[in-house]
Amino acid sequence: MRVRDIAEAIGRHLGVPVRSIPAEQAAGRFGPLMSIDNPLSNLDTRRLLGWEPVHPTLMTDLGEGHYFAG
Repeated sequence: MRVRDIAEAIGRHLGVPVRSIPAEQAAGRFGPLMSIDNPLSNLDTRRLLGWEPVHPTLMTDLGEGHYFAG
């Protein structure tokens, strides 16, 4: 998941434009959120704990619009 994907989903629901900014500006603007662009697997957690995700992913949840009901 990329920060850009999250921003685009939110922008679509709010009807606001989303634009790219250079990476060197992004770190100063978004701080710790930039670590979201570092894809990690949950495979080890699932194996170790026997865990299987049952809830929608963030992108699915954003796409369904639950956060934007007026």
